[in-house]
Amino acid sequence: MGLFDFFKKKDAPSYDITDIRVGDLNKGFVFDYNMSTWTVEKTFEYDWGDEYFSKDHKITNGKDTYYLSVSDDDGEVEMSLLSKIKFSSLDGDLHTYIKLNEEPPSRISYEGESYSMDSGSAGFIRNGDDWDEMMSWEYFNAKEDRVLCIEQFDENEFEASCGVVLKEYEISNILPA
Repeated sequence: MGLFDFFKKKDAPSYDITDIRVGDLNKGFVFDYNMSTWTVEKTFEYDWGDEYFSKDHKITNGKDTYYLSVSDDDGEVEMSLLSKIKFSSLDGDLHTYIKLNEEPPSRISYEGESYSMDSGSAGFIRNGDDWDEMMSWEYFNAKEDRVLCIEQFDENEFEASCGVVLKEYEISNILPA
């Protein structure tokens, strides 16, 4: 070890500290959204294959808790702010439909609004050190300003979430942990 190696930080961040972006968010980061300061409590990583990755961040402002979904699709950041909903609150018997058809229907209604399937993907989610296999389907309303997501983790384990589509500029003042 050289004399100046002592001053080098061993775990240098993987982002440009002078230009922290939404894609850099990780556990412990704080940011502003909708006139409130939010903290990233936990980060979930997804591997969709073919070098395509995304993240979900469990965020809180001390009062509310949401999931901020962030992906980079060919240089364009795609984001949504989601809250968990009861799978059983979605219309129809989706559990049986998915078991029989190996995917949900192309249209789903939730709270009086209709959503159309945009994509479905098999992938892996990392929660801690372990990777778990999963399926995910993404739906949008007609205006494409609201999103509904369904995730399947094994034959009988489903989760659903619903929320709004965000633009990158809506997140500001990002600070690392």
